[in-house]
Amino acid sequence: MSNTHTHSSGADLQIRFNLAQQYSDVYTPAVLAALTSMAHFDAGQKQLMNERIRRRQDRSRDKLPLGFLKPEAIIRGTDIRVQDARDGKFAGSEIPHDLQRQWLQGTGPAAKPRAPIASSLRNVAHALLSGADGWMFDGEDALGQVGTMSLENQRSLKLAFARDPLFLRVAGEVAGEMNGWARGFLGREIIADWRSQLDFTTRIFRPRGLHLDDRHIRVGDRALSASIVDTTLYVAGNYRALLADHASIVLYLPKIQTAEEAAFWNRLLNALEEHLDLGPGTIKVYVLVEQLEATFQLMEIRAALGRHFVGFNTGRWDYINSVADACCWDPGFIHPNIESIVMTYGYMRHYEDRVRRAVNTADVHGNFALWQGGMEPNIPVGSREGVAGGMEKARAGAVREQREGASGKWIAHWKMVHIIRPVWEEAGQDNQLGRSFPPLTYTARDAVELTRLEPAPRTVRGARNLLSVALQYGNAFGQGFQAAALKPADFFGNDDVLYLMEDMATGEIRLSILWEWVHKGAVLTEDDPETGLRSGEAFTEEIFNRLLEEEYAKLLAAGNRDVHDNSKDTTLPIARAIVDAYVQGPVKAPWYIDLLNINLNNYDPATARHRIGIYMDAFNNEGMRITENLDFKPAEGRYQ
Repeated sequence: MSNTHTHSSGADLQIRFNLAQQYSDVYTPAVLAALTSMAHFDAGQKQLMNERIRRRQDRSRDKLPLGFLKPEAIIRGTDIRVQDARDGKFAGSEIPHDLQRQWLQGTGPAAKPRAPIASSLRNVAHALLSGADGWMFDGEDALGQVGTMSLENQRSLKLAFARDPLFLRVAGEVAGEMNGWARGFLGREIIADWRSQLDFTTRIFRPRGLHLDDRHIRVGDRALSASIVDTTLYVAGNYRALLADHASIVLYLPKIQTAEEAAFWNRLLNALEEHLDLGPGTIKVYVLVEQLEATFQLMEIRAALGRHFVGFNTGRWDYINSVADACCWDPGFIHPNIESIVMTYGYMRHYEDRVRRAVNTADVHGNFALWQGGMEPNIPVGSREGVAGGMEKARAGAVREQREGASGKWIAHWKMVHIIRPVWEEAGQDNQLGRSFPPLTYTARDAVELTRLEPAPRTVRGARNLLSVALQYGNAFGQGFQAAALKPADFFGNDDVLYLMEDMATGEIRLSILWEWVHKGAVLTEDDPETGLRSGEAFTEEIFNRLLEEEYAKLLAAGNRDVHDNSKDTTLPIARAIVDAYVQGPVKAPWYIDLLNINLNNYDPATARHRIGIYMDAFNNEGMRITENLDFKPAEGRYQ
């Protein structure tokens, strides 16, 4: 296997170190041929990301809120008129058989950091035996990227989908463990025949978003788009196994901001289908609506993705971050405590309403789309009282989403499947396609509602929660746990307060809100006896620095269960340096993950501070993000 792969298109793929040999089961000749065929899309991805930053800078400079597209405009990258998209005058997709019922979709990666393959395969076994209708195997927010985890994630999925003997052995062991837990918690077993159960769950994959670059492959002198790499590795590596099982090829597309970006994805998927000799529209996609800009262009995004599109997902975490980022120029836009920003809060309520109206708008053939509800982060681990309260809250959230029109919900842990599933079983409908809701409108008031704040607490306790979990998340990321069960340090040891599953999105929103509080003079709404701060006082940089010292000290003093001892002089101080630079930087950085990514596999705080400085200088002075793997070294002795 060569470390440089050249295609007739002229693409020159450079694979880092000896990974082409080490992961020859992932980087197969067929996959490399597909990658080189797709590599020409990289220039378009880079251009779209440059345009994102330019739009962001223009809005900040001119103090312009987001708005709707002009009805007579043509969606860039298509020949579709905006008004035609809004009117459903486009050809969408019918919902395939294995997506008709998606009451519960689980999410999580198929790899663990620095773990043998059998350990990573346990993740896949838990997913496919869980009883979830679908499982989104994550290549993005919940997948750690230390070392070669993105490749181990692909390897695990290939072995599981091929029913490799190692996977079957692991699955049999996991099934017994899952039934043991269920007997104790639910009073019954949840898996009757584990071999047949493996075929129940629809397999779905989420590639990394357009804003990220791959850590292991370059084209010429620049990193190849992570979206291109992840999508190609997954589809080219697994399409035969999926089709042999009469299973759909399904992706979740994250972080799309505009219909133009959706059109780019559509061209990319069309080209991949053509390369693999798949029929047009074979690959089906959900779109996670996690960017405010996308909510202004929902029907346009549906139209741009055409026959690939099957549904939207409404989440909470990334969306809050996107609203904070889009409104960073507005001194009057200041969030309350994160705990107050639930799906029924202000702008979140209007966002969800627009999504349900969009999926219930028919296309030219009468096809509607799916709406998958938001994430349930609770996990049933804690005291009896704590678990009971958490599960009651989780069930209430599912009841509300089902009532509002969602066809299903997300969960962050397999144990939640049989706790929430009864909500959908009682409703009894496979989906809620085509429910009657008012049509989407595009008025000035609609635009205002999408950034509407409502009065809610803004407290020192809220700031501590934001800061403690942001620090812990950065630390977990550096250790390879991009999804982690976390809670504020003040509640360590209190089993009445449950750990919540947190991923990259929760880290993003916490720093965005803290940046707002510091730079926009957020006013506290309650007295705080511990600090002596009073209601009506501004949240200043001095207060932030005090809380940072105090919350960091709590993490240093925490036990190994909550903060790994080996992180306390490596990744934890690096996380602190990133949080400090991000929150106190005069220009809001667009992504927390950028600063984390450039420090992956780095455990030296001095090196981290240098890299953080380079990033912040580049963005502040040139509007340039650093998305490369700074430790990339091409393999030696490359040959063709």
